[in-house]
Amino acid sequence: MVKKKVLFDAHKDAEKAILVAVEIKHPHHGYKASEYLDELEMLAQTAGAQTLKRFVQRLDHPSSRTYVGSGKLDEIKAYVTEHKVDMVIFDDELSPSQIRNLEQEFKDIKILDRSSLILHIFAHNARTSQARWQVELAQSRYLLPRLTRMWTHLSKQKGGIGMRGPGEQEIETDRRALRNRIALLTDRLRTVEGQAQERRRGRDQKMRIALVGYTNVGKSTLMNLLTKADILAENKLFATLDTTVRKLVLPDAQGHMTECLLSDTVGFIRKLPHELIESFKSTLAEVVEADLLLHVVDASSPHFEEQMQVVKDTLKEIGAEDKPVLLVFNKVDAYHAPEDDFGEPTMTLKEFENSWIARENHPAVFVSAKNKENIQRLHSLIVDMVNELRLSRRN
Repeated sequence: MVKKKVLFDAHKDAEKAILVAVEIKHPHHGYKASEYLDELEMLAQTAGAQTLKRFVQRLDHPSSRTYVGSGKLDEIKAYVTEHKVDMVIFDDELSPSQIRNLEQEFKDIKILDRSSLILHIFAHNARTSQARWQVELAQSRYLLPRLTRMWTHLSKQKGGIGMRGPGEQEIETDRRALRNRIALLTDRLRTVEGQAQERRRGRDQKMRIALVGYTNVGKSTLMNLLTKADILAENKLFATLDTTVRKLVLPDAQGHMTECLLSDTVGFIRKLPHELIESFKSTLAEVVEADLLLHVVDASSPHFEEQMQVVKDTLKEIGAEDKPVLLVFNKVDAYHAPEDDFGEPTMTLKEFENSWIARENHPAVFVSAKNKENIQRLHSLIVDMVNELRLSRRN
């Protein structure tokens, strides 16, 4: 029998972390370490850690043994010792052997990778039974090949970030228990998905709309505005894990008011662990079966184009890439024009609204959910697209 999980430790003082990334030396690779580390720092802050420093090394490829080279590793170890760092967080998913080697190098310091950090945040934010089962299933799949690492930490009774997960028995027994737990959670989620499919079949005549987008782009705030719902809307990563479905009343082509169903789903992110996508497929079924997707984009983010591509890639992975899409550029109230080398703005908001990105992703609308700006235009576009879909469905 698997013992009770180690719960999240709410420390009085934030755990001190450093971030480590490898920037690939390739002229066409397109990897920007600073952008990725900005996001990794946000993830660390969401988990409750304080980031002290970043380390970046340019390599042809990460070291198969310790991710970074020996010289950079010595530099990191010296900093960790001097500043009493609690954990080292790596921007890529580490292999079991990399984790084992790094733990030998850093002794009592916790080693996390991007995937384990995201999994920890999901575990901390899961509120319903289904979300908790989905996250635990993802954790279990992630931890199974890394169980040596988990036992090393737990044998020292460590808590805090990265330590919320199954597996506290001796390793061989625990591996067997973890496989059994994976099977049990898979069966539970299969049952829940069967019940969800029955509910969806019962509402097949209603048009279904799903909000999708990168994490923290304002989907829940838009959901609240459009449906007058009261859904948690926080300015943090992965505030929403469970799919929420609300009624949205829209006029049809004859002016009669009819009900649609609007769902808010978990946000996507770069390098989202495959285990999470697999475990959350039942939740993401609302996206797969939707008639229309509202792809919400943070217009104020300097990396919005890459974030859009992450969402498109994830939609493709779950089989929802061919859905009709209305692109919603949110947070225009926070938009700052990018500057050229002389500090001059290169594109005003008006120019942005008429740029190639809007033309190539037509239809698109620019709104501020926070300030309720241009929401009527968004509503009108939704009505037009839904009525077009209703007409095509009848034909």
